[in-house]
Amino acid sequence: MKTTPFKMITIALVVAIVSVNCDNNDSNNSDISLDFSGTYVQQDQMARPAINTVFIASGQPKDDFNAAIPSAMGANYQSIFQSRLLALNPGFTTNALGQTAAQFTGLLATDVINVSKTAPTTFFDGTNVLTGRALADDVIDVELLLIFGGSTGASNPGLTSDHVNANDKAFGTTFPYLASAW
Repeated sequence: MKTTPFKMITIALVVAIVSVNCDNNDSNNSDISLDFSGTYVQQDQMARPAINTVFIASGQPKDDFNAAIPSAMGANYQSIFQSRLLALNPGFTTNALGQTAAQFTGLLATDVINVSKTAPTTFFDGTNVLTGRALADDVIDVELLLIFGGSTGASNPGLTSDHVNANDKAFGTTFPYLASAW
């Protein structure tokens, strides 16, 4: 997993909010009330990072995709994703998974994490495909390889990697496994 400035800011904000809202005063909880009335709306899809950023063109409503119900995503966004894929890579025929543009964008348009109970947890390791997502999976390189790498993954080598090959700090060996803060 790569640490980006956005991720670092997000983590810092969460830590700040939790720190500000924590105190040692357990005796004054009577004034706390929770209000669950109203309408709540999903704000983001992030099963496959960067998919919304890449495949929903500027000027199109990214918020609509983020709030979409996963079962409706494929039907609503596959054709948009396919036209964007072919604009990014006009020579696309099949990818390293053997998928056509329609198959690949149909998979991507439904932005959920697939999980296997029997295969290793990985985004893509050359054999196992979308069986989960491990912290160290380089999802951006996998996505670039599937978009630009052609049927063997070797086409367009300058476009199949972001060349960030490791996290900036080692992941932990115990839960929650995330790398320590700088």
